Amino acid sequence: MKIHLVGICGTGMGSLAMLFRDAGHEVSGSDQSFDPPMGPALKGAGVRCLTGYDAAHVDADLVVVGNAIRKDNPEARAAEERGLARTSMSAALREHFLAKRRPLVVAGTHGKTTTSAMCAWILASAGLEPGWFIGGLPKNLPSGAAIGRAKASLSAASVRAPFVVEGDEYDAVYWHKQPKFLDYIGVGADDVAIVTSCEYDHIDIYPDVASYEDAFHRFVKEVPEGGLVVCDAHDARARHVVKETSLARTSFYALDGDDTGDVTPTWLAALSIVEDGRQLFDLFVGGTSCGRFALPVPGAHNVRNAVAAIAACTEAFGVPMATARTALAKFQGVARRQDLIGEPRGIRVYDDFAHHPTAVDETLRALRSRHPAGALWAVFEPRSATAVRNLHQDAYVHAFGAADHVLLAPLGRANVPEAERLDLGKLARELGAKAETPTGVDVIVERLASGAKPGDTIAILSNGAFGGIYPKLLARLA
Repeated sequence: MKIHLVGICGTGMGSLAMLFRDAGHEVSGSDQSFDPPMGPALKGAGVRCLTGYDAAHVDADLVVVGNAIRKDNPEARAAEERGLARTSMSAALREHFLAKRRPLVVAGTHGKTTTSAMCAWILASAGLEPGWFIGGLPKNLPSGAAIGRAKASLSAASVRAPFVVEGDEYDAVYWHKQPKFLDYIGVGADDVAIVTSCEYDHIDIYPDVASYEDAFHRFVKEVPEGGLVVCDAHDARARHVVKETSLARTSFYALDGDDTGDVTPTWLAALSIVEDGRQLFDLFVGGTSCGRFALPVPGAHNVRNAVAAIAACTEAFGVPMATARTALAKFQGVARRQDLIGEPRGIRVYDDFAHHPTAVDETLRALRSRHPAGALWAVFEPRSATAVRNLHQDAYVHAFGAADHVLLAPLGRANVPEAERLDLGKLARELGAKAETPTGVDVIVERLASGAKPGDTIAILSNGAFGGIYPKLLARLA
Protein backbone atom coordinates (compact mmCIF):
# COMPACT_ATOMS: atom_id res chain seq x y z
CA MET A 1 0.00 0.00 0.00
CA LYS A 2 0.85 3.68 -0.20
CA ILE A 3 0.67 4.92 3.39
CA HIS A 4 0.93 8.54 4.51
CA LEU A 5 1.44 9.62 8.12
CA VAL A 6 0.41 13.11 9.24
CA GLY A 7 2.66 14.27 12.09
CA ILE A 8 5.27 11.58 11.43
CA CYS A 9 8.19 12.86 13.51
CA GLY A 10 6.87 11.90 16.94
CA THR A 11 8.49 8.84 18.52
CA GLY A 12 5.43 6.62 18.07
CA MET A 13 4.46 7.80 14.59
CA GLY A 14 8.03 7.58 13.33
CA SER A 15 8.42 4.06 14.69
CA LEU A 16 5.13 3.05 13.05
CA ALA A 17 6.32 4.47 9.73
CA MET A 18 9.45 2.34 9.89
CA LEU A 19 7.39 -0.75 10.74
CA PHE A 20 5.31 -0.13 7.61
CA ARG A 21 8.50 0.25 5.58
CA ASP A 22 9.85 -3.03 7.00
CA ALA A 23 6.55 -4.68 6.00
CA GLY A 24 7.13 -3.60 2.38
CA HIS A 25 4.79 -0.62 2.03
CA GLU A 26 5.52 2.69 0.31
CA VAL A 27 5.57 5.24 3.11
CA SER A 28 5.50 9.03 3.19
CA GLY A 29 4.98 11.45 6.04
CA SER A 30 4.70 15.12 6.85
CA ASP A 31 5.68 17.27 9.82
CA GLN A 32 6.79 20.80 10.60
CA SER A 33 10.43 19.73 10.74
CA PHE A 34 12.55 16.59 10.62
CA ASP A 35 14.99 17.12 13.46
CA PRO A 36 17.26 14.43 14.93
CA PRO A 37 16.97 11.74 15.99
CA MET A 38 13.72 10.78 14.24
CA GLY A 39 14.14 12.87 11.07
CA PRO A 40 17.43 11.32 9.89
CA ALA A 41 16.22 7.86 10.96
CA LEU A 42 13.11 8.17 8.79
CA LYS A 43 15.09 9.35 5.77
CA GLY A 44 17.60 6.56 6.27
CA ALA A 45 14.76 4.03 6.33
CA GLY A 46 13.53 5.19 2.93
CA VAL A 47 10.51 7.16 4.15
CA ARG A 48 9.59 10.13 1.93
CA CYS A 49 9.69 13.12 4.29
CA LEU A 50 7.57 16.17 3.41
CA THR A 51 8.09 19.39 5.36
CA GLY A 52 4.96 21.29 6.34
CA TYR A 53 1.31 20.34 5.98
CA ASP A 54 -0.26 20.55 2.53
CA ALA A 55 -3.33 18.83 1.07
CA ALA A 56 -1.22 17.98 -1.98
CA HIS A 57 0.85 15.61 0.18
CA VAL A 58 -2.13 13.32 0.72
CA ASP A 59 -2.05 10.70 -2.04
CA ALA A 60 -2.33 7.34 -0.33
CA ASP A 61 -4.35 4.18 0.23
CA LEU A 62 -4.22 4.78 3.99
CA VAL A 63 -3.70 7.97 6.00
CA VAL A 64 -2.51 7.67 9.61
CA VAL A 65 -3.21 10.80 11.65
CA GLY A 66 -1.15 11.51 14.77
CA ASN A 67 -2.79 12.46 18.04
CA ALA A 68 -1.09 15.88 18.03
CA ILE A 69 -2.90 16.77 14.78
CA ARG A 70 -6.04 18.91 14.95
CA LYS A 71 -9.08 18.43 12.73
CA ASP A 72 -8.40 21.70 10.87
CA ASN A 73 -4.99 20.43 9.69
CA PRO A 74 -5.05 20.69 5.86
CA GLU A 75 -3.91 17.10 5.36
CA ALA A 76 -6.34 15.65 7.89
CA ARG A 77 -9.13 17.70 6.32
CA ALA A 78 -8.15 16.56 2.80
CA ALA A 79 -8.18 12.88 3.82
CA GLU A 80 -11.66 13.27 5.29
CA GLU A 81 -13.08 15.26 2.36
CA ARG A 82 -11.70 12.80 -0.22
CA GLY A 83 -13.07 9.80 1.66
CA LEU A 84 -9.65 8.19 2.03
CA ALA A 85 -9.16 5.37 4.50
CA ARG A 86 -7.79 6.95 7.67
CA THR A 87 -6.84 5.68 11.07
CA SER A 88 -4.96 6.52 14.27
CA MET A 89 -1.49 5.31 15.20
CA SER A 90 -2.83 2.89 17.81
CA ALA A 91 -5.54 1.46 15.55
CA ALA A 92 -3.01 1.02 12.72
CA LEU A 93 -0.66 -0.84 15.05
CA ARG A 94 -3.47 -3.13 16.15
CA GLU A 95 -4.75 -3.93 12.67
CA HIS A 96 -1.46 -4.30 10.83
CA PHE A 97 0.99 -5.61 13.45
CA LEU A 98 -0.79 -6.95 16.56
CA ALA A 99 -3.33 -9.06 14.68
CA LYS A 100 -2.32 -12.74 14.95
CA ARG A 101 0.27 -11.85 17.63
CA ARG A 102 0.09 -12.22 21.40
CA PRO A 103 0.35 -8.71 22.84
CA LEU A 104 2.19 -7.97 26.05
CA VAL A 105 1.01 -4.45 26.88
CA VAL A 106 2.83 -2.45 29.55
CA ALA A 107 0.64 0.27 31.06
CA GLY A 108 1.09 2.61 34.02
CA THR A 109 1.94 6.18 34.94
CA HIS A 110 5.59 5.31 35.55
CA GLY A 111 8.06 2.76 34.23
CA LYS A 112 6.32 1.87 30.95
CA THR A 113 9.27 2.45 28.63
CA THR A 114 11.90 0.67 30.72
CA THR A 115 9.63 -2.27 31.59
CA SER A 116 8.65 -2.67 27.91
CA ALA A 117 12.32 -2.65 26.92
CA MET A 118 13.12 -5.26 29.58
CA CYS A 119 10.29 -7.51 28.35
CA ALA A 120 11.36 -7.27 24.71
CA TRP A 121 14.99 -7.95 25.63
CA ILE A 122 14.14 -10.98 27.79
CA LEU A 123 11.87 -12.47 25.10
CA ALA A 124 14.49 -11.83 22.40
CA SER A 125 17.17 -13.42 24.59
CA ALA A 126 14.92 -16.48 24.90
CA GLY A 127 14.85 -16.81 21.11
CA LEU A 128 11.14 -15.99 20.75
CA GLU A 129 11.81 -13.28 18.13
CA PRO A 130 9.23 -10.84 19.54
CA GLY A 131 7.93 -7.74 17.88
CA TRP A 132 7.95 -4.56 19.93
CA PHE A 133 6.75 -0.96 19.88
CA ILE A 134 8.41 1.14 22.57
CA GLY A 135 8.26 4.89 23.14
CA GLY A 136 12.01 5.24 23.53
CA LEU A 137 15.30 3.79 22.30
CA PRO A 138 16.28 0.61 24.20
CA LYS A 139 20.05 0.35 24.24
CA ASN A 140 20.04 -3.45 23.92
CA LEU A 141 17.79 -3.45 20.85
CA PRO A 142 18.45 -2.08 17.35
CA SER A 143 15.48 0.32 17.40
CA GLY A 144 12.36 1.30 19.30
CA ALA A 145 10.15 -0.87 17.09
CA ALA A 146 10.44 -4.18 15.24
CA ILE A 147 7.99 -6.46 13.44
CA GLY A 148 9.37 -9.67 14.92
CA ARG A 149 8.24 -13.04 13.69
CA ALA A 150 4.62 -13.88 12.88
CA LYS A 151 4.81 -17.26 14.61
CA ALA A 152 6.62 -18.18 17.79
CA SER A 153 8.56 -20.95 16.04
CA LEU A 154 8.43 -23.10 12.94
CA SER A 155 7.72 -26.14 15.08
CA ALA A 156 4.77 -24.48 16.82
CA ALA A 157 2.99 -22.78 13.94
CA SER A 158 -0.24 -22.37 15.91
CA VAL A 159 1.43 -20.37 18.69
CA ARG A 160 1.20 -16.60 18.31
CA ALA A 161 4.51 -14.83 18.68
CA PRO A 162 4.82 -12.16 21.40
CA PHE A 163 4.58 -8.47 20.59
CA VAL A 164 5.54 -6.04 23.36
CA VAL A 165 3.76 -2.67 23.34
CA GLU A 166 4.25 0.33 25.59
CA GLY A 167 0.63 1.14 26.44
CA ASP A 168 0.12 4.89 26.58
CA GLU A 169 -3.04 6.23 28.24
CA TYR A 170 -3.00 9.40 26.12
CA ASP A 171 -5.84 9.78 23.58
CA ALA A 172 -5.65 8.18 20.14
CA VAL A 173 -6.75 10.84 17.61
CA TYR A 174 -9.08 13.84 17.41
CA TRP A 175 -12.10 11.88 16.17
CA HIS A 176 -11.58 8.99 18.59
CA LYS A 177 -10.84 10.37 22.04
CA GLN A 178 -10.06 7.16 23.87
CA PRO A 179 -6.79 5.99 25.45
CA LYS A 180 -4.39 4.45 22.97
CA PHE A 181 -3.77 1.41 25.16
CA LEU A 182 -7.35 0.23 24.59
CA ASP A 183 -6.42 -0.48 20.97
CA TYR A 184 -3.58 -2.74 22.04
CA ILE A 185 -5.45 -5.17 24.27
CA GLY A 186 -8.20 -7.71 23.59
CA VAL A 187 -6.56 -8.87 20.37
CA GLY A 188 -6.67 -12.56 21.33
CA ALA A 189 -7.86 -14.88 24.07
CA ASP A 190 -4.64 -14.83 26.10
CA ASP A 191 -3.28 -11.28 25.97
CA VAL A 192 -0.90 -10.16 28.71
CA ALA A 193 -0.90 -6.83 30.55
CA ILE A 194 1.40 -5.22 33.10
CA VAL A 195 0.11 -2.38 35.29
CA THR A 196 3.10 -0.67 36.90
CA SER A 197 1.28 2.19 38.61
CA CYS A 198 -1.73 4.48 38.49
CA GLU A 199 -0.99 8.02 39.67
CA TYR A 200 -2.90 11.01 38.33
CA ASP A 201 -1.26 12.52 35.24
CA HIS A 202 -2.09 14.10 31.85
CA ILE A 203 -4.28 16.81 33.31
CA ASP A 204 -4.86 18.17 29.79
CA ILE A 205 -6.74 14.98 28.90
CA TYR A 206 -8.17 13.82 32.23
CA PRO A 207 -9.97 16.52 34.24
CA ASP A 208 -9.81 14.63 37.55
CA VAL A 209 -8.46 11.54 39.30
CA ALA A 210 -11.65 9.56 38.69
CA SER A 211 -11.48 9.99 34.92
CA TYR A 212 -7.81 8.97 34.90
CA GLU A 213 -8.46 5.84 36.96
CA ASP A 214 -11.46 4.99 34.77
CA ALA A 215 -9.12 4.67 31.78
CA PHE A 216 -7.16 1.99 33.64
CA HIS A 217 -10.37 0.23 34.69
CA ARG A 218 -11.34 0.04 31.02
CA PHE A 219 -7.90 -1.23 30.06
CA VAL A 220 -7.78 -4.00 32.67
CA LYS A 221 -11.34 -5.06 31.85
CA GLU A 222 -10.30 -5.66 28.22
CA VAL A 223 -7.73 -8.30 29.21
CA PRO A 224 -9.51 -11.58 28.33
CA GLU A 225 -10.25 -14.28 30.90
CA GLY A 226 -7.57 -16.48 29.38
CA GLY A 227 -4.97 -13.76 29.73
CA LEU A 228 -2.71 -12.53 32.51
CA VAL A 229 -2.48 -9.24 34.42
CA VAL A 230 0.77 -8.51 36.28
CA CYS A 231 0.36 -5.69 38.80
CA ASP A 232 2.53 -3.80 41.30
CA ALA A 233 0.90 -4.55 44.65
CA HIS A 234 2.51 -1.59 46.41
CA ASP A 235 0.67 0.95 44.23
CA ALA A 236 -2.67 1.33 46.01
CA ARG A 237 -4.61 2.67 43.02
CA ALA A 238 -3.22 0.10 40.59
CA ARG A 239 -3.94 -2.65 43.10
CA HIS A 240 -7.50 -1.43 43.54
CA VAL A 241 -8.13 -1.14 39.80
CA VAL A 242 -6.86 -4.65 39.08
CA LYS A 243 -8.61 -6.31 42.03
CA GLU A 244 -11.92 -4.64 41.21
CA THR A 245 -11.85 -5.02 37.44
CA SER A 246 -9.68 -7.89 36.19
CA LEU A 247 -11.40 -10.91 34.68
CA ALA A 248 -8.05 -12.53 33.91
CA ARG A 249 -5.63 -14.35 36.15
CA THR A 250 -3.68 -11.82 38.22
CA SER A 251 -0.13 -12.00 39.49
CA PHE A 252 1.00 -9.32 41.97
CA TYR A 253 4.60 -8.27 42.63
CA ALA A 254 6.30 -6.05 45.23
CA LEU A 255 9.51 -5.25 47.05
CA ASP A 256 10.19 -6.64 50.51
CA GLY A 257 8.79 -4.22 53.09
CA ASP A 258 6.13 -2.70 50.81
CA ASP A 259 2.65 -2.00 52.10
CA THR A 260 0.56 -4.20 49.80
CA GLY A 261 -2.79 -3.82 51.56
CA ASP A 262 -4.75 -7.07 51.63
CA VAL A 263 -2.75 -8.57 48.75
CA THR A 264 0.00 -11.15 49.19
CA PRO A 265 2.34 -10.74 46.22
CA THR A 266 3.44 -13.86 44.38
CA TRP A 267 6.64 -12.18 43.22
CA LEU A 268 8.80 -10.50 45.87
CA ALA A 269 12.21 -8.87 45.51
CA ALA A 270 14.53 -8.05 48.39
CA LEU A 271 16.97 -5.26 47.60
CA SER A 272 20.62 -5.86 48.31
CA ILE A 273 23.61 -3.59 47.88
CA VAL A 274 24.59 -1.48 44.89
CA GLU A 275 27.87 -2.99 43.70
CA ASP A 276 29.98 -1.49 40.90
CA GLY A 277 26.95 0.51 39.79
CA ARG A 278 24.76 -2.62 39.69
CA GLN A 279 21.63 -3.06 41.78
CA LEU A 280 21.55 -6.55 43.30
CA PHE A 281 18.33 -8.16 44.50
CA ASP A 282 17.07 -11.55 45.67
CA LEU A 283 13.89 -12.86 44.04
CA PHE A 284 11.23 -15.03 45.66
CA VAL A 285 8.24 -16.60 43.89
CA GLY A 286 5.50 -17.93 46.11
CA GLY A 287 7.95 -17.87 49.00
CA THR A 288 10.59 -19.92 47.16
CA SER A 289 13.98 -18.37 46.47
CA CYS A 290 14.98 -17.98 42.82
CA GLY A 291 18.42 -16.66 43.70
CA ARG A 292 20.17 -13.36 43.22
CA PHE A 293 19.75 -11.05 40.22
CA ALA A 294 21.87 -8.10 39.09
CA LEU A 295 20.76 -5.00 37.18
CA PRO A 296 23.27 -2.64 35.54
CA VAL A 297 20.67 0.15 35.99
CA PRO A 298 20.28 1.10 39.67
CA GLY A 299 17.27 2.13 41.73
CA ALA A 300 14.38 0.44 43.52
CA HIS A 301 12.04 1.52 40.73
CA ASN A 302 14.11 -0.40 38.20
CA VAL A 303 13.96 -3.51 40.37
CA ARG A 304 10.15 -3.16 40.31
CA ASN A 305 10.30 -2.88 36.53
CA ALA A 306 12.52 -5.97 36.34
CA VAL A 307 10.28 -8.10 38.55
CA ALA A 308 7.24 -7.15 36.45
CA ALA A 309 9.10 -8.14 33.28
CA ILE A 310 10.30 -11.44 34.76
CA ALA A 311 6.78 -12.31 35.96
CA ALA A 312 5.16 -11.58 32.59
CA CYS A 313 7.80 -13.33 30.49
CA THR A 314 8.10 -16.47 32.61
CA GLU A 315 4.41 -16.94 33.49
CA ALA A 316 2.92 -16.05 30.11
CA PHE A 317 5.62 -17.08 27.64
CA GLY A 318 7.51 -19.81 29.47
CA VAL A 319 10.89 -18.06 29.49
CA PRO A 320 13.27 -19.99 31.80
CA MET A 321 14.26 -18.09 34.92
CA ALA A 322 17.94 -18.53 34.08
CA THR A 323 17.40 -16.84 30.71
CA ALA A 324 15.66 -13.89 32.34
CA ARG A 325 18.48 -13.59 34.90
CA THR A 326 21.17 -13.55 32.20
CA ALA A 327 19.25 -11.07 30.05
CA LEU A 328 18.69 -8.59 32.88
CA ALA A 329 22.35 -8.76 33.90
CA LYS A 330 23.13 -7.33 30.42
CA PHE A 331 20.27 -4.82 30.29
CA GLN A 332 21.67 -1.38 29.48
CA GLY A 333 18.52 0.69 29.89
CA VAL A 334 16.79 3.17 27.61
CA ALA A 335 17.93 6.49 26.21
CA ARG A 336 16.85 9.42 28.41
CA ARG A 337 16.44 7.21 31.47
CA GLN A 338 19.45 7.74 33.77
CA ASP A 339 21.39 8.20 30.54
CA LEU A 340 25.02 9.19 31.16
CA ILE A 341 25.68 11.60 28.28
CA GLY A 342 29.12 12.82 29.31
CA GLU A 343 31.70 13.13 32.06
CA PRO A 344 33.66 16.32 31.37
CA ARG A 345 36.36 17.02 33.97
CA GLY A 346 35.05 14.10 36.05
CA ILE A 347 31.59 15.67 36.42
CA ARG A 348 28.92 13.13 35.49
CA VAL A 349 26.01 14.51 33.43
CA TYR A 350 22.84 12.42 33.22
CA ASP A 351 19.78 13.00 31.05
CA ASP A 352 16.45 11.71 32.35
CA PHE A 353 12.84 12.03 31.17
CA ALA A 354 11.52 12.39 34.74
CA HIS A 355 8.96 15.16 35.23
CA HIS A 356 6.26 13.74 37.52
CA PRO A 357 7.31 14.12 41.20
CA THR A 358 7.33 10.36 41.79
CA ALA A 359 9.67 9.84 38.83
CA VAL A 360 11.89 12.74 39.93
CA ASP A 361 12.19 11.25 43.41
CA GLU A 362 12.97 7.73 42.17
CA THR A 363 15.51 8.93 39.63
CA LEU A 364 17.40 11.12 42.09
CA ARG A 365 17.49 8.40 44.75
CA ALA A 366 18.77 5.90 42.17
CA LEU A 367 21.56 8.25 41.10
CA ARG A 368 22.45 8.93 44.71
CA SER A 369 22.74 5.18 45.35
CA ARG A 370 24.96 4.77 42.30
CA HIS A 371 27.17 7.77 43.16
CA PRO A 372 27.17 8.25 46.95
CA ALA A 373 30.23 10.54 46.84
CA GLY A 374 30.16 14.07 45.49
CA ALA A 375 27.27 16.51 45.27
CA LEU A 376 24.09 15.66 43.36
CA TRP A 377 22.72 18.54 41.26
CA ALA A 378 19.10 18.32 40.09
CA VAL A 379 18.25 20.56 37.12
CA PHE A 380 14.50 20.46 36.55
CA GLU A 381 12.41 21.83 33.69
CA PRO A 382 8.66 21.69 34.47
CA ARG A 383 7.34 21.29 30.93
CA SER A 384 4.57 18.67 30.67
CA ALA A 385 0.93 19.71 30.99
CA THR A 386 0.91 18.23 34.49
CA ALA A 387 4.33 19.44 35.66
CA VAL A 388 3.66 23.11 34.88
CA ARG A 389 0.57 23.10 37.09
CA ASN A 390 0.31 23.28 40.87
CA LEU A 391 -1.44 19.90 41.04
CA HIS A 392 1.72 18.38 42.60
CA GLN A 393 3.07 21.55 44.26
CA ASP A 394 3.56 19.88 47.65
CA ALA A 395 4.82 16.58 46.21
CA TYR A 396 7.73 18.30 44.46
CA VAL A 397 9.09 19.46 47.84
CA HIS A 398 9.74 15.84 48.78
CA ALA A 399 10.75 14.75 45.26
CA PHE A 400 14.08 16.60 45.44
CA GLY A 401 15.06 15.14 48.82
CA ALA A 402 18.10 13.23 47.51
CA ALA A 403 19.62 16.27 45.78
CA ASP A 404 22.21 18.59 47.31
CA HIS A 405 21.47 21.41 44.84
CA VAL A 406 18.26 22.07 42.90
CA LEU A 407 18.03 24.41 39.90
CA LEU A 408 14.42 25.08 38.89
CA ALA A 409 14.12 26.29 35.29
CA PRO A 410 11.23 28.52 34.17
CA LEU A 411 7.97 26.77 33.26
CA GLY A 412 8.13 25.19 29.82
CA ARG A 413 4.61 26.35 28.86
CA ALA A 414 3.28 29.87 28.83
CA ASN A 415 -0.42 29.19 28.22
CA VAL A 416 -1.29 28.06 31.75
CA PRO A 417 -3.64 30.27 33.80
CA GLU A 418 -1.73 31.94 36.62
CA ALA A 419 -3.95 30.42 39.32
CA GLU A 420 -3.07 26.92 38.05
CA ARG A 421 0.70 27.36 37.59
CA LEU A 422 3.37 25.60 39.59
CA ASP A 423 4.74 28.26 41.93
CA LEU A 424 8.51 27.95 41.49
CA GLY A 425 9.29 30.68 43.99
CA LYS A 426 7.26 28.94 46.68
CA LEU A 427 8.84 25.59 45.82
CA ALA A 428 12.34 27.09 46.09
CA ARG A 429 11.52 28.64 49.46
CA GLU A 430 10.22 25.34 50.81
CA LEU A 431 13.27 23.47 49.51
CA GLY A 432 15.49 25.93 51.34
CA ALA A 433 19.03 27.09 50.66
CA LYS A 434 19.78 24.28 48.20
CA ALA A 435 17.25 25.57 45.65
CA GLU A 436 17.65 28.31 43.04
CA THR A 437 15.45 29.64 40.22
CA PRO A 438 17.75 30.63 37.32
CA THR A 439 16.13 32.69 34.58
CA GLY A 440 17.11 30.51 31.62
CA VAL A 441 19.33 27.85 30.07
CA ASP A 442 22.45 30.02 29.74
CA VAL A 443 22.27 31.07 33.40
CA ILE A 444 21.85 27.42 34.44
CA VAL A 445 24.88 26.40 32.39
CA GLU A 446 27.06 29.11 33.96
CA ARG A 447 25.87 28.21 37.46
CA LEU A 448 26.79 24.56 36.93
CA ALA A 449 30.11 25.48 35.35
CA SER A 450 31.06 27.57 38.36
CA GLY A 451 29.59 25.34 41.06
CA ALA A 452 30.01 21.69 40.03
CA LYS A 453 33.26 19.97 40.95
CA PRO A 454 34.96 16.78 39.79
CA GLY A 455 33.13 13.82 41.36
CA ASP A 456 29.77 15.60 41.32
CA THR A 457 26.71 14.32 39.47
CA ILE A 458 24.30 16.48 37.45
CA ALA A 459 20.82 15.15 36.63
CA ILE A 460 18.98 17.06 33.90
CA LEU A 461 15.28 16.28 34.27
CA SER A 462 12.91 17.19 31.44
CA ASN A 463 10.46 15.53 29.07
CA GLY A 464 11.55 17.88 26.26
CA ALA A 465 14.60 19.40 24.60
CA PHE A 466 15.18 21.83 27.53
CA GLY A 467 16.23 24.68 25.22
CA GLY A 468 19.25 22.78 23.88
CA ILE A 469 20.95 22.65 27.28
CA TYR A 470 22.72 19.34 26.73
CA PRO A 471 25.47 20.26 24.22
CA LYS A 472 25.86 23.70 25.81
CA LEU A 473 26.47 22.24 29.25
CA LEU A 474 28.85 19.53 28.09
CA ALA A 475 30.90 22.04 26.10
CA ARG A 476 31.01 24.58 28.94
CA LEU A 477 32.01 22.01 31.56
CA ALA A 478 34.75 20.73 29.27
